[in-house]
Amino acid sequence: MLGHRSPGNSLRLPPLTKSLSAKLLLLTIAFVMLAEVLIYAPSIGRMRLVYLQERLAAAHLSILALEATPDNMVSKEMEVELLQHVGAYTVALAKPGAGKLMLMVETPEDVDATYDLREASFFGLIRDAVVTLMVPENRLLRIIGISPKDSNVLVEVVMDEAPLRRAMLDYSWRILALSLVISMFTAALVYLSLHLMMVRPMRRITESMAAFRANPEVVAEALPASERGDEIGIAQRELVNMQQGLRAALLQKTRLAALGTAVTKVNHDLRNILATASLISDRLGKSGDPAVRSMAPSLVGAIDRALHLCAQTLQFTREGPVQLDLQSFDLRDLLTEVREALAGIGSGRDGLANEIDRGFSLEADREQLYRVFFNLTRNALEAGAAEVRVEARPVRDFLVIDVEDNGPGMPEAAKQNIFKPFAASAREGGTGLGLSIAQDIMRAHGGDIRLERSGPEGTLFRLVLPLRQAGAQPTAKAS
Repeated sequence: MLGHRSPGNSLRLPPLTKSLSAKLLLLTIAFVMLAEVLIYAPSIGRMRLVYLQERLAAAHLSILALEATPDNMVSKEMEVELLQHVGAYTVALAKPGAGKLMLMVETPEDVDATYDLREASFFGLIRDAVVTLMVPENRLLRIIGISPKDSNVLVEVVMDEAPLRRAMLDYSWRILALSLVISMFTAALVYLSLHLMMVRPMRRITESMAAFRANPEVVAEALPASERGDEIGIAQRELVNMQQGLRAALLQKTRLAALGTAVTKVNHDLRNILATASLISDRLGKSGDPAVRSMAPSLVGAIDRALHLCAQTLQFTREGPVQLDLQSFDLRDLLTEVREALAGIGSGRDGLANEIDRGFSLEADREQLYRVFFNLTRNALEAGAAEVRVEARPVRDFLVIDVEDNGPGMPEAAKQNIFKPFAASAREGGTGLGLSIAQDIMRAHGGDIRLERSGPEGTLFRLVLPLRQAGAQPTAKAS
């Protein structure tokens, strides 16, 4: 029903008087009436012309009575009757070879207006019709024109305008009544058509969006997919697909949140256990048995990887949206710090080729970008790359940074879900969090990161960063 409050949400649809259907109905009536007005103007002008031509034709017929007499004369009574039939005071006819014939009962007063129908034009007829309708008092008119009965005969009539005005008003009222009937009928058809084709589907879509907003996980109130091929059907199908995708994402997020809570609780106990194992492994490394000492480094490395996994997982579950602490800095200096931190990883400092020239000043969060570049270069070196090259070039208001290595490339399975947390890792012992965190950081800066290519010849990541954070305000980093 119109104007009802849908259960489970605060959506209130408009009443009938303010609904889209009512607006369409009023607009349709208004447009039809406007079209009728545009049609009425030339039609009333044409009606006035036809009326005057009929008077000229009647005047021509009345003159024929004079031609039937030997002396072109009729009695006074007959002359009055003929003029009454024409509806005129004076009738004059000019015919080639016959001179001028006239019927006149009394001498008319001064003529108020003269109209020569031979000079009638489209806009002139409309103007004259408007003048006739707008002037309330009766005027005396002289009408001159070619007889509709004979194109060689010129007829002149002096007549009152009042009968013409009454005929035009009657015609106008008939046109108005017919226009109202046509507009109401057309509006009803358009209203029903648009209501069935547009308003009702849009109302269902609106109610579905409101219900989804209130209870996004309730599938029972889901909108069915439409089979229509027009824009409404496409919008409804896209809405259904979006709702299904959001429901699946919400369900996954809920499960991940529950999993994160459980992992946080388990992580604390697991780190204590691993810490104890680490102490024991240190003592094993000092054992007098050579066989035991040789196994100790492997055990220590395994425990360290487990501790690192626990730390990354715990940090990921605790971190909220990336918050930026903006500052201006030189990108080359940042890469120099990353290079120094790579000591002991793969080929170490020599593995990072910093080919960024000085002068690439960025406005960004320096610590967050440090995490991005350190993760990328460390992953490449740990995966077997001997060298990682970092290049940058400005493109309009952005800085495009290429991080390319000469490693063995990524497995196909890793490429599909490379930016999804916990989904896959390109190296053994990885958590699959590094690239996901890097993507979040880049997007928080208004940029992005993508994998351009990866194969036996190496891997190339392309990063895009805005040179300036337009409208961004520095905020304190999350602890």
